[in-house]
Amino acid sequence: MLVLTRRIGERLRIGADIELVVLDVRGRDVRLGVSAPSNVTIHREEIYLKIQDANRTAAAGQPGLTDALARAARALRRRTPEPPATDGTQCARPSAH
Repeated sequence: MLVLTRRIGERLRIGADIELVVLDVRGRDVRLGVSAPSNVTIHREEIYLKIQDANRTAAAGQPGLTDALARAARALRRRTPEPPATDGTQCARPSAH
């Protein structure tokens, strides 16, 4: 871990695109400003951990989802196409409207 000392208004660069600025220091609290491209996600650590936990829970909460989707795709591929309409309409089945 790199440890640096910065004063209010001083900056820290991470690569060419990310900049951290010390905005304020009050006791043990430090306010930082972050400037980064819009495709870089920035979260507080506790929020990031909650997002990761929610993603794991969502993925684990759907057992067999991949298998169910694969079965549905196979069933769609096996369906026989409907016969062409004989009266000049686009489909053989009457419209549900």
